[in-house]
Amino acid sequence: MARKKIAILGMLLGTTAFIGCGQEISNNVIEVEMVSYKPEAVAAFEEIQNKFNESHDNIHLTINSPNEAMTILKTRFIKEDYPDIVAIGGDVNYSNFLDADLFMDVSDFEGVKNIKQSYLDMEKELEFTPHEGIYGLPYAANAAGILYNEDMFVEHGWEIPETWDEFIALCDTIEEEGIVPIYLGFKDTWTCLAPWNALAVGLTDSDVYNQVNKGNTTFEKEYKEVAEKMKMLLNYAEPNPYAYSYNDACTAFARGEAAMYTIGSYAVPQIKSVNPDMNINSFTFPANESKEDNVLNSGIDLNFAVMKESSEKKEAIYEVLSFLYEDETIQIYLDDQGGITCKEGNFKVPNEIGGMREYIEAGKVADFHDHHYPSEMSVDALIQTFLMDESDEAVETFLKRFDSEWERYNRDLIRKVKEYYKEEHNEE
Repeated sequence: MARKKIAILGMLLGTTAFIGCGQEISNNVIEVEMVSYKPEAVAAFEEIQNKFNESHDNIHLTINSPNEAMTILKTRFIKEDYPDIVAIGGDVNYSNFLDADLFMDVSDFEGVKNIKQSYLDMEKELEFTPHEGIYGLPYAANAAGILYNEDMFVEHGWEIPETWDEFIALCDTIEEEGIVPIYLGFKDTWTCLAPWNALAVGLTDSDVYNQVNKGNTTFEKEYKEVAEKMKMLLNYAEPNPYAYSYNDACTAFARGEAAMYTIGSYAVPQIKSVNPDMNINSFTFPANESKEDNVLNSGIDLNFAVMKESSEKKEAIYEVLSFLYEDETIQIYLDDQGGITCKEGNFKVPNEIGGMREYIEAGKVADFHDHHYPSEMSVDALIQTFLMDESDEAVETFLKRFDSEWERYNRDLIRKVKEYYKEEHNEE
C-alpha cells in the first residue's frame, strides 16, 4: 500500500514514471497491468496490448506473460504487489484466489451481458461456497472429447458414434480392420485426465465435487461407471500406453497410427506441427447409452479477474476489459490460440472441433473435473496407477482411495462447506 501511495503522490507532483521496456508514461496516464498465465499466447497478447495503447492516450496497458505465472502471482500476492487484472484458467487456482477475497465483484461490467450463460454458470461452480456477484469473466474455452482422422473415417465408411455401445462397436470394427482404434499416450500422467474428464462430465453431475464436500454422496458411488469405462479403453489402445508420452501420442496420431485420439482441442497445434495437412475432426465423448445424456467436456481456458486492490482504477480497467471483449480483439486471440469464445456472437468454430458444434451452440457443456481437484492430490497419478492395476479389485481399490485422498487434501474445505450450509441454509 505504501508503494501505491508514493506512486499517487508522484503523479500529483507532476513526475513521470517508467514502465516496461523503458517506455515513458506521463502523469495523466493510468497504468493497467495484466498478468497472464499463458506464455504460449504471448504473441497474441503483445498484439492486443499494442493495439490498445495505440488507440488510448489516457490509459497504458502492460500485459506480462511469464513462465511459471501462477508461482509468480502467488509470490506477488504474499508481498501485496498486485497486478490489476489476472488472466488465468477456470480452475482450482481461481477458486483459491477467490476464496482468499482477492477479486473484485465485476457484476456491473457492461460486457457481462454478452458472455454465454453456460460459462458464467461454470464460473459459479468454481466457488467453494456461494458468492453474490460475478468475480471472473470467461473469455476463451477449449473442448475435449475424441479427435479422429477424418480421411481415415471417410475411406473406411465409419460413422460417428452417438452412444457408448456404438463407440465400442466402432472400436471393434476398426480393430478388425487391423488399425489401432485409439491412442492414449499415458506416460505423462496428466494425459490420463483427458478421457477421464470427458467421461465424467457425461456420467456425473457437474457439481459432484461440491456434493461430496457437502456430504451428500461419495466418489465411490459417483465415479464407478467412469472408472469402469476408463478401464475398457485400454482394450482398444496401443500396447503399453504408459510407454508413450503426449508428444509420442500426437506424433503417432498425426502419422495415421490410430484412428482416434482421446484428447482435447489443445492438442491440435502439436498434431499439426507433425502433419500440417492432416484433416482432423472431433466428436463429443459418447459416454452414455442415449445421445441426449451426453455432455461436451468444455472448460474455461482463459478467464479475467480484477484485483480488489485495484478498485480505484475501476473505470480504466473496465475500458481495458471492453477492448478485450471486442469481436476483433477476440478474433486475434482465437486466430493465435484456437478454441472457443465465451462471448455470444457469430464466431467461427475451428474445423477441428466442428463435430462438437452442436453441443457448443446449445450450451450443453460441463467443466473439466480436474479443474476442481487439489493439485496436491495428484489425481492424474492416481488414475494411472489404477489403470495399471490388473487385479479384480482395481476399481473398488481406486475409488476407496479417491475418497480417502479427497478427504485428506480437502479437510479444511469440507469443514468450511458443511459449516456454511449448516449456518446459512440450516442444512445438516
